[in-house]
Amino acid sequence: MIILHSFGPGFGLPDPSPFCIKAEILLRMSGLPFERVTGNMRSAPKGKLPMIVDDGVTIPDSSFIRFHLESAHGIDFDTGLTPEQRGIAWAVEKMLEEQLYWMVVHERWIDSGNFDRGPRHFFKAVPAPLRPLVIAMVKRKVRNNLDGQGIGRHSAEERLALTKRAYAAIAAILGERRFLLGDTPCGADAALGAFTMSALSPIFDSAIRGVVESHPNLVAYEARIRARFFAEAAAVKAAA
Repeated sequence: MIILHSFGPGFGLPDPSPFCIKAEILLRMSGLPFERVTGNMRSAPKGKLPMIVDDGVTIPDSSFIRFHLESAHGIDFDTGLTPEQRGIAWAVEKMLEEQLYWMVVHERWIDSGNFDRGPRHFFKAVPAPLRPLVIAMVKRKVRNNLDGQGIGRHSAEERLALTKRAYAAIAAILGERRFLLGDTPCGADAALGAFTMSALSPIFDSAIRGVVESHPNLVAYEARIRARFFAEAAAVKAAA
């Protein structure tokens, strides 16, 4: 049994982290049995989630989780794709993870209102007297990471322009297909599904959500991803 270590539901999503959602979609796509548990970043090899434990082997990072599932279990997440399509799929995945992810981080952590709606809840376990200090320290680290990556150096207008260009490219590639490159999901759909779900989270005051909502095919795509991979969560929510 594979054990997926992630954060658990939050922000109206299966997980606050799009990388954890991606890992869960990959596992569901694989058809392999797995169990999801609440992880601990302090004990994770890279200090981040997700990670999986498979037959005693610990694999951190969603991309390396994918590589492990492919090599250890003989899974081809891109079966049926041409070499060109595989290249497009990987390029889309990395655009999401290496650019659009940082837009999400900036929107959730630097905007004070969004921080209060979302990330502030991560610190509830910190003793109250220490909480302001810990929050300030972590936010400073996040801001430094954003500046180092480059997104933090852009104005709001510049970030929005980059976000619009990226999602317009993805929407154009998707077109009228059910999934990114065909009628069945490929490996990149785990990332695109996760990031589209994350972008459409209803709890944030989000320019990113507005960009995604301006592309009806992306909104319809997100609904298909939810229906295919998280139907039981929707059923529980509807019954509540």
